[in-house]
Parts: sequence; C-alpha cells; structure tokens
Amino acid sequence: MGVSDEREAPNDTVVGVGNSVSDGTFRAPVVQAGAVNGGVHTYYGQPHFSVLPPVSEWPRLDTADPIALGVRRARRLPGESPLPSYVERDCDAELADRVRKAARFGGLVVVTGGPLSGKSRTAWVSLSANLSGATRVFAPSPGTDLRGLPAAFRVRGEVGCALWLDGLEAHLGEHGLTPAILAELVRLRVPVLATMDDEVYDARRFGASGRAEVLSWADPVELQRAWSRDELLRLEGRGDDFRLLDAEFWRGEVTVPEYLAVGPELMEEWWRARRPNAHPRGHLLVRVAIDLARCVGGDEVAFSVDVLNRAQALYPENASASVGESFEEGLAWATKLRHGVTGLLVSGAEKGTWAVFGSLFADVYERSDSSPVPLGMWVIALQEVLGDQEAEEAIVYEAHRTLTPCDETDSDTLLVLGHINAVIGALDAAESWYRKAADAGNAEAALAAGELLAAVDKVAEAIPYFETAAEAGIADAQYLLGRALADRAQDWLTRAAEAGHPAAKLALPPLRKVTETRPDTVKE
Repeated sequence: MGVSDEREAPNDTVVGVGNSVSDGTFRAPVVQAGAVNGGVHTYYGQPHFSVLPPVSEWPRLDTADPIALGVRRARRLPGESPLPSYVERDCDAELADRVRKAARFGGLVVVTGGPLSGKSRTAWVSLSANLSGATRVFAPSPGTDLRGLPAAFRVRGEVGCALWLDGLEAHLGEHGLTPAILAELVRLRVPVLATMDDEVYDARRFGASGRAEVLSWADPVELQRAWSRDELLRLEGRGDDFRLLDAEFWRGEVTVPEYLAVGPELMEEWWRARRPNAHPRGHLLVRVAIDLARCVGGDEVAFSVDVLNRAQALYPENASASVGESFEEGLAWATKLRHGVTGLLVSGAEKGTWAVFGSLFADVYERSDSSPVPLGMWVIALQEVLGDQEAEEAIVYEAHRTLTPCDETDSDTLLVLGHINAVIGALDAAESWYRKAADAGNAEAALAAGELLAAVDKVAEAIPYFETAAEAGIADAQYLLGRALADRAQDWLTRAAEAGHPAAKLALPPLRKVTETRPDTVKE
C-alpha cells in the first residue's frame, strides 16, 4: 500500500473505512487511520474485483469469432464456411436502429426469444453490420466481475468499443451489470448488446430487484420462434448454401434455427453412442433409420418398429456389439427429446412408426465418406412402401443413382437392381439386370432370370439359367428346370404319339401327371 493523502486529525483516531468514489463509480477499498504523528493517512488498497484485460487485448469486431462468443455452430462439412448464410429476420430493421442509437448515445439493447430461436446470431449480425469493424468488443465469461468496466472504458481513448453479453442473465447481480454500472456506460456512450431467453427475461424483468432495474433500461427486441411467411421466402432465396436448403426441406416440425443448432449436437451424440459402454443399440437403430431414409431420398416416410428390428441383421458387426443394450432401451434412448426440440428418431403419422430426424439424414447423405446402404435395405424399404407411388419412385431413383455406377462383376448389386425393377413391373429392365448378374456368376440371379423369362413364354431362354441355378444346388431351380424340361418332353412326345409312335403313347399319361400338377397343391 502507498500513502496518497494526508490530512490533520486527532492522534490515534480511526476516521473510517470506505470506498473511493468518483462520478458514482467504484474504484478501490479505502482505509483511513490515525497516525501516531498526528496525521491521517488514506490508503488505497487493491480492488476486490478481478482486473479486466485492457482494451487493446479485446478482439476487433471484424476478426472476432462469433462461435467463440456464443453463436451456435452449424454443421460444417469439408469446404463449408463456419456458419451458414444469414437469413434476414423481420426484426432486423428495428434491431439495427436500436444498435445504431446505442453506438451513438450509449445504451442497452436486448434481444429476447425462445431457446434456439437464433438470438445470438441475429444480435451478432446486427452488431457487425452497424458498428465499425475496428470496434473492440468485450465479451466477458459468465460470472465475470464487471465492476471494473467503467474504468476500462474510460481509458479507451478514441477506440470504439462495445460490450457483448450473450445470455444476459449470467451477467446480472451484485458484481455483474448493475444499474449504476449501466448508467456509467451510457454516460460513456458504450453500446451494450445482450441476449436473453424469453422466460428468463419475464422472470427477471418485473419486480424491484437490481436485475429488473437493469432490464427496465431497454424494451426488448423480440425474436419470434415461428418464422413468418416473409422469412421463409427469404430462406428459399438462399439456395447457394446446402445447409439452408437442408433446413428448408428436412426440418420437419422444428424451426430453421432449431434445425441448424441441434444438427451438430445430434450427429456428435449419435456417433459417440456407438461405444460398447454408451448406447450401441440406440446407435444401430438410428443408423438403420438413416439408411432407410437414404433409400427413399429423405422423403418423410416413417417405418415400423418391426422393420427397425428386422433390419438390424443387415449390420452383423454392430448387432453383435450391441448385445448389452436391449432393443427397447436403444429405442427409448434414440427417441428421447433433446433440447426440447427433437429426438434422433421422430414419430411418424402412424402410431409405432419412426423416422430419423432430417439433419442426421442430410449430414450422412451429403458426406462422400459415408458407409454405403446395405444392399438388403433397398429390398426391405421397397417392400414396406409398396402402394405409395411417390415413395416407390423415390426408391427406384435413389437405387439407380446410387448403385448403377457399380462394377458389373458385382453380381449382388446387379441382383438387387433386377429385383427392384421386377417389383415395380419394369420387366425388361429387370430381365437385363438379372441376366447381367447371372452372367457374373450369381446363382440366385440365374433363378430369377429363368423365372422371369419363363413367365413371358421364353422357356427356351430360361432353361440355361435354371440349369445354372440348379447346378448351384438351389432346389427351386432344380424343380423349375425339371418342370420346364418335362413340358418340352410332353410337347415332343405328343407330336410323336400323334404320328403313331407307340412308345410315345405309353409315356404321355405318366408325364402329364407331372406337368399338370400345380405346385401349390402338393403337400409336404
């Protein structure tokens, strides 16, 4: 401590203990004590509050990282910017006017809204647009002692400064932004831009507390949760950013900011859940739902619990690693509400059906390194949507887009393409894919090709395919080959019998018993 003042007073008399105050602003503890020599010494101690960094260390507005200052990050795939393009909100003009006035005369501007409504991004965009890029921004951590703020702003010189308080509630209280400090900041013409959740604002605004007095300094700029028609029209005009396109098409019942904010969180939670001690069954069920969505191109098609359960078999490694978590436990985890917005799986229109939340589908769909959809999933998905023409067409399109570039020696993929075309009645295309798969050595495809050819009276062309499948040990192929050969034998024996051949006449009756017997009448 050092001596800064000396006045006359009675010997050995304690005059008082207090604070140094100038212009109503707290400086530091002051101790006045009587001195043995008859003088009174005033000692200025160190302040009880922490020393704030000098203005020169505050980031410039044009180089500050909004994500580090509270703006929620969005999905970021390789080549994407840290944040998607900003879509103008209806309140932007009013907010800009408030910010400009605060920059000129000082004052508090508060943006309120529901959780994940986009408050921080909207406020930050307005701050950046209406203040000089050279402005120094102080963004204290929650709970920072703000009593030294006025002193810090006094020594700024000609440097433009602003105070950023994202989540204002964490900066109120005895050592936070008090009415006295705010009054001094206004006198110093410092703009203060803050955000606050609606419910917290309402709980703090009305009353006689210091928090209420601070909030009474400014009418809030309210950011609505639901986007207006005009805002949605502006969103449609931002087709240059895939994240905004995804938000427009895949957000379902949630708002655009909610979709953009929860997406990265859901993806990270889902990915980390694959660990054996986390939620491996829930992770697997979400992966099943993602791949089903990929089959239908992201269309809002929900699938039953039975489909999710059966499709797990297409992921043997994941299924074996999930034995410690039951199906019911995994489903409960996957459908649990996050951030009051959505689960990883969302319920469909029909009870007991589930679909993956849109951002998870979009993120996996657009990543070049995503694992391919299991081939069997295309078959399951198509079977489940039969009768829904739009969903059928989506699966056919996605299957051809995804699978057609395959190597034509990949007989399993060729077989699936054949099956998909056969199911929708595109028989010429199905025949072509089946033939290719059979020629690549796929016995099941050979059987399918033979059946399709026989069904359109191309029995002679079907027989070689039946033979290939029969020689591979497929019992159905062996039976169908026998029937086809018996039909041909009957045809030739009939011609011979009609020409008077006696042995042909004897062979025909037992042969007819074979060829005229329908398979569905045979009892095992």
